[in-house]
Amino acid sequence: MGVESVESGEVTGRLARERVDHRFKGLPSDADGLTVAELTAQRRNLFTGGFTTPVLALSAERLEHNLALMEAYSARHGLTFAPHGKTSMAPRLFWRQIEHGAWGITLAVPHQVRVAREFGIERVFLANELVDPAALRWIADELTADPDFRFVCYVDSVRGVELMDAALRGAPPARPVDVVVELGAGEGARTGVRTEAECAVVADAVAGADTLRLVGVAGYEGEVPDANPERVAAWLRRLTALAVDFDKAGRFAGLDEVIVSAGGSAWFDTVADVFAELPELSVPVLKLLRSGAYVSHDAGHYRRITPFNRVPEEGALEPAFRLWAQVVSRPTPEQAFVNAGKRDAAYDLDLPSAEVVRDAGTGAVREAAGITVTGLSDQHAWLRTESGAELEVGDWVGLGLSHPCTSFDKWKLIPVAEADGTVTDYVRTYF
Repeated sequence: MGVESVESGEVTGRLARERVDHRFKGLPSDADGLTVAELTAQRRNLFTGGFTTPVLALSAERLEHNLALMEAYSARHGLTFAPHGKTSMAPRLFWRQIEHGAWGITLAVPHQVRVAREFGIERVFLANELVDPAALRWIADELTADPDFRFVCYVDSVRGVELMDAALRGAPPARPVDVVVELGAGEGARTGVRTEAECAVVADAVAGADTLRLVGVAGYEGEVPDANPERVAAWLRRLTALAVDFDKAGRFAGLDEVIVSAGGSAWFDTVADVFAELPELSVPVLKLLRSGAYVSHDAGHYRRITPFNRVPEEGALEPAFRLWAQVVSRPTPEQAFVNAGKRDAAYDLDLPSAEVVRDAGTGAVREAAGITVTGLSDQHAWLRTESGAELEVGDWVGLGLSHPCTSFDKWKLIPVAEADGTVTDYVRTYF
């Protein structure tokens, strides 16, 4: 459907009207039937308000810190920001990012675009070639129904251009679909055209299709083989040189702006540096950064690879997730089990890490000294406890998670809690 002038408050209100029930794990059973707004208004405590373990929570303070940090970083480096929404698939977070200066939202597949459109997102960058006829017809309908909708996607082959054109000619949109040629990050990388000469051939194919409009170039530096700052910078300079060459060849004639886009979560400092070198083109350049994992960050993989580790003067992202699980077995002095496992915790990159323990008796929170997660079963985490580690059946263990992209997808309604446990908001996901 076409979405007309849907504001953030309207979206928040719509999400807030959803009813709480058995679909949402970890939430209080006595909240069944309440709307999310009604439950939010109660400001329940995560630890004493009826929430059951395991329960995933987002830190209210750290979430706001991360949003503000990337807003400031993008502005400082002259970058436009379209964070990758597939990390969270949470419309509430989409809008919070837009409120913090994001140009729009980056997505990967048609379903995600439908979710974004359903909740009023007007600018979508699809970091994929789109060749599904049904999805293209739907995009055409959206473009025709909503003149404010901006949609941009990759093309990386003549065959893809032909398929897109064929699908769109059957139901032409009111305006062409905007596309950017994707430059592959090298041999053995993921998607994208491998050579600049082939990029020109793809661009020629776009020029020959009335249903498409070439608006720039893009790619993903995270796929550069054996990536290091020098290799990533070299590839990014190929990308910016491609934009310059296309401009000199007149491929961007008639545009109001040209898009040059890159940026995952590992090398956005290098993207900022190389994009700053880009010379003026015949039309203004939209330097579009797409990093998405920053919104929640994590306690493992992304914490190690964040560019802020290389340039600490720029600030520091903070892990916003914590998965709370309860000790349900303490069979030996060296071993304990909590009731969260593969169904609850991301584990594709790193195992969770034990961060804090909340005492079942006193409610006091202490560091999880001497406690290590060694494995995950479907519904248990295996803990190794060193001599002297304080841990009893009934205690809550706060786990740090790695890889936000596979944390959000396991939880459909996530409480946002302040440091004292007061729940101030809920984030709904749509995977």
